[in-house]
Amino acid sequence: MEGSKDTIKYQLTVAGVLVSLGIIYGDIGTSPLYVFRSIVGSSVINEDLVLGGASCVFWTLTLITTTKYIYLALNADNKGEGGIFALYALVRKFKAGWVIFPAIIGCAAIIADGFITPAFSISAAVEGLTIDYPDIPTMPIVITILVLIFVFQQFGTNVVGKTFGPIMLIWFIFIGFFGAVQLVQNPGVLRALNPMYAWNLLMIYPGGFWLLSAVFLCTTGAEALYSDLGHTGKSNVRMGWVFVKLCLLLNYFGQAAWLISQNGQTLNGRIPFYSIIPEPLLIFAIIIATAAAIIASQALISGTFTLVNEAMKLKLWPSTRIRYPSQMKGQIYIPAINWLLLAGTILVVLRFGRSENMEGAYGLAITFDMLMTTTLLVYYFTTVKKSRFRSALLAMLFFTLEGMFLVSNLDKFKHGGSFTFVIAFTFFLLMFILLKARGLRDRHTEFVDLKHYVPLIQDLQADTTVPKESTNLVFMAVADSKRYIDSNIIYSIFKKRPKKADVYWFLHVDTVDSPYTSKYSVDTIVPRKCFFVRIKLGFKADHRVNLLFARILHDMAENAEIDLVSHYDSLRKHSMPADFKFIILHSLASVDSEISTFDNLIIQGYRFIKKYSLSTEEMYGLELANVEVETVPIMVGPVAKVRIKREKEDVERQKEINYSNQNKPS
Repeated sequence: MEGSKDTIKYQLTVAGVLVSLGIIYGDIGTSPLYVFRSIVGSSVINEDLVLGGASCVFWTLTLITTTKYIYLALNADNKGEGGIFALYALVRKFKAGWVIFPAIIGCAAIIADGFITPAFSISAAVEGLTIDYPDIPTMPIVITILVLIFVFQQFGTNVVGKTFGPIMLIWFIFIGFFGAVQLVQNPGVLRALNPMYAWNLLMIYPGGFWLLSAVFLCTTGAEALYSDLGHTGKSNVRMGWVFVKLCLLLNYFGQAAWLISQNGQTLNGRIPFYSIIPEPLLIFAIIIATAAAIIASQALISGTFTLVNEAMKLKLWPSTRIRYPSQMKGQIYIPAINWLLLAGTILVVLRFGRSENMEGAYGLAITFDMLMTTTLLVYYFTTVKKSRFRSALLAMLFFTLEGMFLVSNLDKFKHGGSFTFVIAFTFFLLMFILLKARGLRDRHTEFVDLKHYVPLIQDLQADTTVPKESTNLVFMAVADSKRYIDSNIIYSIFKKRPKKADVYWFLHVDTVDSPYTSKYSVDTIVPRKCFFVRIKLGFKADHRVNLLFARILHDMAENAEIDLVSHYDSLRKHSMPADFKFIILHSLASVDSEISTFDNLIIQGYRFIKKYSLSTEEMYGLELANVEVETVPIMVGPVAKVRIKREKEDVERQKEINYSNQNKPS
């Protein structure tokens, strides 16, 4: 692995490809467990249905997974990072405000999919036990496995990749081999490579169009593939896909060959995937399928961690504690999200029971996410790559294909799709409130020219009648320039309660589009007395402001720009370090504002979210520092109009008193 400060470049290696099998391809790799079972359903098996289904699967994997994600999306990486927020970060510099909405819709859809994928994949694998043991209760087994996999997440995806990569290699060889065995017996199913079989299924076969919702299950893991790009690099992902796609197609066509041999029958509870496995190897198949399903869950979970982390850095998600279980970049663990997903997946198992009942809830949300990714890809190739022709072709092809998948999946709404839709809408609403609240604050946060207040700062520092608040006062600033500063900070220093300090620091943390940027700049406002520090951090970088600021102070002390020894004589002679105090200002909508109903709902929603979020000091790693949190009123609307009138009796009485006082003898 090689990389600069901002970019990680992974070399193509056998180990890298193996890790990609463990991290990237778990979700899409388990789709043979349920795709053909879902396509056939309770229908009578016939050649048109089977060949049409196989043709749809082949062209879906070729057009959606290979062309869109493996080729186009991986070329739209953000310094080696993928996912819908990495893509959003590439295009937001063009100041098109609408691009944030596809990003948050896609994020909400992926998180909602995280509630159903682990339960669905593991249930589909474990239910193979019912072939030999029809009465075995699979639900307790599935829930036990779910608990174990979510507990395992805290050890990091690096550990997961090294552990599961070899297992996935065995899995793909296993499914490819037994698919090939069936295919050799009936190679005629390769006719399904002709797209006319897919066309006939969708346009001529009765109800064939609605089978697209079942076909779509073969590519649902493609979005997680893009989101997890930063874990292994595009070269390893692409090389891994060559192997993975071959094994998947061998298995799909092997299942199609077996289904053709069952012409005129129904599945009647049989599972095509397990039906092509010899009876003596069935238990091994169930074990390896369950292991692969666990890896499928892990791929989605790690992708969800990545997305939520990016959303937090972009201030689109409530502040949540993040852990870094390994030293590798991109390896994160978010406890709150982990346990929320665990609770959600258990709820799915309890609500739906068997995997065939979960099919209605699976796929609808991820269809919306794919459409959002396509929207941003089209805009990316139009603006960044300036390729309007390619953008037009991309738009026509993928909006048509994914639009068809969406329409077919809408039929699932009444069969369980409403479950994931409600979850996705809830998360979208959460991000929408944070987005609008931030816009409301930014729109009404005032900035003042700092140079006008430099004399006041110097006079306050020299005023012996004002007690010193701290040797160093550090204000977290919204302003990103030394020229202007938040009016809230001026209000806090001079108006709310005069805050005297030997040195004032205005600290601005800026989230930039490069994933792992970590830079800073210092502007001197008053030499040794007042500084403006701007820290630039990537949307995937660690935002531990306390440690970063300490490093900046150390650099400045080495350059003799500041004195880090205490300014108090009794402490200075013992070389004690100077004291620091951080002031964090929270904007509070002034009660004197006239607020619209919509803005009031946003403000109330924001307050509710913040109540259960990580505090600002914890988010920036300042919880152990000397911190004071203040609330500062801001006007988020016109000043409320009030009327009050002095009573006439008071006016006349006051006139008499004034007249009497004027005419008193001296």
